Amino acid sequence: MFAAYVTVTILGAVFNGAAAVTYLSGHEYPKTQADMKGLPRKWVPVLGLLLAAGTVGLLAGLAVPVLGTLAAIGLVLYFIGAITAHLRVGSHDIVGGIVFLLTASAALVLGLVHHGAW
Repeated sequence: MFAAYVTVTILGAVFNGAAAVTYLSGHEYPKTQADMKGLPRKWVPVLGLLLAAGTVGLLAGLAVPVLGTLAAIGLVLYFIGAITAHLRVGSHDIVGGIVFLLTASAALVLGLVHHGAW
């Protein structure tokens, strides 16, 4: 179980870290996504910081389990919001969001199984 927990946590950190870099580097993709969802572009760096915080939290959770649990919960909520935002505007391009959501959910569940609730 430990190997699965570490693998999924690192995979989630890589996914979210790459997304955070995309959002924080000024790449055009997050801007077009914000436009499509009707969000102000000034939210893009904030969303990138949330992804970065989730990444750091997942990795810190390997040493301090409560941080990993809180980060995984935050990422689950983030991606529920992202998927909801897509569906709200009629976009069904949610496969990526679902993959990120499932990865964060798996990190949360495996962390709880491995470490316990707190």
